[in-house]
Amino acid sequence: MKLEIPYLSERLSLEIPDEQLLAVAEPNPFECAGSVTDTLNLALSQPCVGTMCDALSLDEFLNGASRILIIINDATRPTPTSAMLSALLPVCERYVALHDIILLVATGAHRAPTEAEYEQILGPMYRQLRPHCTYHDSRDPAQLATLGTTRNGTPITLNKHVFEVDRIIVTGSVEPHYFAGFTGGRKAFLPGIAGFSTIEANHRQALSPRARSLALEGNPVHEDMMDALRYIDVPVFALMTVLDKEQKVAAATSGDLVASFSQAVAYARRIFCVSIPARADIVVSVAKFPMDIDLYQSQKAIDNGALALKDGGTLILVSSCRDGIGDTTYARLLAQADSPSDALARIRKEYLLGFHKAAKMAEVAQRATIVAVSELSDEVLSSMFIEKQKTLDDAFRFAKALADRQGIARPTVIVLPDGCVTIPTSPDA
Repeated sequence: MKLEIPYLSERLSLEIPDEQLLAVAEPNPFECAGSVTDTLNLALSQPCVGTMCDALSLDEFLNGASRILIIINDATRPTPTSAMLSALLPVCERYVALHDIILLVATGAHRAPTEAEYEQILGPMYRQLRPHCTYHDSRDPAQLATLGTTRNGTPITLNKHVFEVDRIIVTGSVEPHYFAGFTGGRKAFLPGIAGFSTIEANHRQALSPRARSLALEGNPVHEDMMDALRYIDVPVFALMTVLDKEQKVAAATSGDLVASFSQAVAYARRIFCVSIPARADIVVSVAKFPMDIDLYQSQKAIDNGALALKDGGTLILVSSCRDGIGDTTYARLLAQADSPSDALARIRKEYLLGFHKAAKMAEVAQRATIVAVSELSDEVLSSMFIEKQKTLDDAFRFAKALADRQGIARPTVIVLPDGCVTIPTSPDA
């Protein structure tokens, strides 16, 4: 089979013998309700009721509002924010003027959006909405309010805008997440608009074996996020989307934050959990736009790809990492370590935000060879226990040579064209 894999403005070709290709595992097809507008409007017409929002409609929720906070994702997510705002704002403006609406980009511990990214996020409404849009800075104490702790002892600090409004609308997209279980919903608050110390303590919980993709119950990262909601005493309305393999809106849910998130999770499981016949000797895992922004985000494709890989196999990451490695903390830790095992030992002694990323990468590097087709340099990648190959064909030849040294003449192959969100499940997992 000949595959075409997107990479920056190019398409990379890869030919794999049919008898060796176990699966091209990508999100399952899902029949949506219609256009993006139709899907969003359908969701808004059927809101979920719960403890954070008992309104029967968005109009009812907004009745009596004087100041509204709308939390939106940053540019590292493919969330259709501009379409969601197009559905929400006409209703909001029936109750308050635009200058009484705050759009807050939930950057978590990420950097501030560039102006080009603001334009990407806001879309056609960029000029109209940009004066009302700001971003969360987790390191700015002036933006934060200290509230309490979670059951796991995580201190909760959140952006003060939460306490300066009388209505909050949360937007986002729900998909599997490698240590939070799923993105979306409660994640808008923690880590989305939480203080750095809160995010660091929460992400330390990612070192737990219970913090993994698809896991919610018993997952300490998810528990922290849910506990943070206790400190929000303003009514919250959510609009969540679930995207398909083409990053188009497949489904949407609305209403109570917790109930709409649970409903969206059910859709996400149907779309992103993909059955494979067995683990393979070689896995090609692709970080699609916008997750190809840097290695920090693209690592999700490594983690998910590893679920489809045999011990001792080779995982090929395809990601331009067009903005570099992202946060440097995890990279420094890996560069200082002599081996993946040494990296894990160092993390157990001391945790800093980002070390969870290093831990996940080291865990995969302990049991497999990681190869990257990327714009990152050989030196940077090798310092993180990743072998660079210039082309996808080179990477595949390298992986086949490693298999041949293990006595595997015809290595089996699985390709994940959207590795950051595809969760392969197999009988031998």
